[in-house]
Amino acid sequence: MAQQKTGRLESKVALVTGAGAGIGRASCIALAREGARLLAVDCDAPSCEATAAQARETGAEALAFVADVSRAEDCRAMVECAEQNFGALHVLFNNAGISHLEDGDAESTDEAVWDLTMNVNLKGVFLGCKYGIPALRRAGGGSVINTASFVALLGAATPQLAYTASKGGVLALSRELAVRHAREQVRVNALCPGPLRTELLMRQLDTEAKRQRRLVHLPMGRFGEAREIADAVVFLASDESSFITGATFLVDGGVAAAYVTPE
Repeated sequence: MAQQKTGRLESKVALVTGAGAGIGRASCIALAREGARLLAVDCDAPSCEATAAQARETGAEALAFVADVSRAEDCRAMVECAEQNFGALHVLFNNAGISHLEDGDAESTDEAVWDLTMNVNLKGVFLGCKYGIPALRRAGGGSVINTASFVALLGAATPQLAYTASKGGVLALSRELAVRHAREQVRVNALCPGPLRTELLMRQLDTEAKRQRRLVHLPMGRFGEAREIADAVVFLASDESSFITGATFLVDGGVAAAYVTPE
C-alpha cells in the first residue's frame, strides 16, 4: 500500500547518486515520501532499480539510471534524463562514493587506489555539479547536497588517506560553489555524516575489537543509521533550509565536538 506523502518536497525533482545502498537508498526513500519525483542513480543496475522500486512504493514517481559518476558523459546524461522525464531538476544529491579496503597511509596506499578514490569521491562530485548546477539554474534555483564526511575535519590514527583527502576536497569545493552561485538561488552544502552502521563501514570494521575502537570516540556510544542522514538530506533539499548555503552540515553523533567522551 502506498504511503501518504507529507508534501514538503511535493514540487521538487531530485537526483541522487550512490542510490543503490546505504545513505543513498535511505535518502531516496525519504525524498520520495516527502513527494519528490526521483532519479535514482548508481553504477550497479539491480541495486539502483531496487531503490527506485522502493521509492515508487511510497506513491512517488521514480526512475533508475545507471551511471559511473567519474565519467563526464554519464553525469551529463543523468542530468538530461532527469530534465527530460520530469521537466526540471531542483535537488542534486552528489552522494556516490567509495572507501577502498587498501586505502591506508601515505606509504602504504597504492597510487591506483588513490586515483580511483579521487575519481569517484571528488571528481564525481565536481562532474555532478558541472552538469547539475546549470539544470538547477534553469529551474529557477535549487539545492546541491554533496556528501563529505566528518573525516574532512578530523585526523585519525587508523588512516584512510585517499578517502580523507577526497572528502576534504568535497568540503572545499562545496564552499566555493556556494559562494559562486548564491545569487543564482542555487544553494550548495556539504553533508558530513559521522560513522554509520552501513555495509560500507561494517565491512571494514569486521571484528568487535575494530568496532569498539571506533565507538569509544563517539559521545552517543553508537553508530548512526542511514535514515538519520536521510532526514538531514530532506531538510537540506527543502525550502526549510532556504537561508543555509556553504555549510559544513555535521550529522555525526557529536564525534567532531569530542575530546574526552563519557565512560
